[in-house]
Amino acid sequence: MKRIGIIAKRNKPEALTVVQDLLVWLNKKGVECFIEPEIAARIKNPSLKKEEMSSVVDMLVVLGGDGTLLAAARAIQKRRVPILGVNLGGLGFLTEITLDELPQMLDDVLEGRYDTDERMVLNACVRRANNVIEEFTVLNDVVVTKGALARIIELETRVNNEYLTTFRADGLIIATPTGSTGYSMSAGGPIVYPSLESVIITPICPHALTNRPLIVPRDVLIDVTLRNEESEVYLTLDGQTGLQMEINDTIQVRRGEGFISLVTSPSKSYFGVLRTKLMWGEDAIPYR
Repeated sequence: MKRIGIIAKRNKPEALTVVQDLLVWLNKKGVECFIEPEIAARIKNPSLKKEEMSSVVDMLVVLGGDGTLLAAARAIQKRRVPILGVNLGGLGFLTEITLDELPQMLDDVLEGRYDTDERMVLNACVRRANNVIEEFTVLNDVVVTKGALARIIELETRVNNEYLTTFRADGLIIATPTGSTGYSMSAGGPIVYPSLESVIITPICPHALTNRPLIVPRDVLIDVTLRNEESEVYLTLDGQTGLQMEINDTIQVRRGEGFISLVTSPSKSYFGVLRTKLMWGEDAIPYR
């Protein structure tokens, strides 16, 4: 590891201090560092936009929460640069490394003692009047939701061109296994082990209680078409970007190209992270 990019959550007051300390530590190790322009300008360090870092750096360190990591992953997904996520507070399923663990983790990484977890991505293509108007790549989820004052929406859904159902609901979530612990879980969807490489379809507050979450194979094509005319229906990608939909707009979702590589801690397992983040069994006595 000779070059490392650093992306930090800008509205975290402690982020600037953490970045400065990290730069000093990495420079002593002979590592060249690049930081996003907004932060680099405040500490006089070489800068690069995060979209450009993937072609220069050997690894990306993301300081913040899952939202910061998701934005970084979308920016660099065309090149498989490993991402080390460091949690600066909050739940943080993806940013599992704490600040206290960071020095030892970086020592291990610089010595080549680390593993990566490859996470599948989804490609979402928006069609309007048979024309592609937008295309996105997401690590977590593709979400269609109604506005605050809109009625229940109707979403005609097909899998590999076979009619599944028309969901009458507040919305619909199409998630990766990585995204299964996000909005999908809040809407009653299952937690899916990341390496299963499947796709989860989860209705949000469906009108029919028999509409349940569904797990489908990774290589299917999912078409979701808005069938009723509402003033406020939105498509949101990874909870961060999106657009307002119109009647008969279709979102086509399929497995995206490549993977996002997340650096994992040898001292933590996926189930251990789940227990910690979801506080499972805190009051329970383990069976022996």
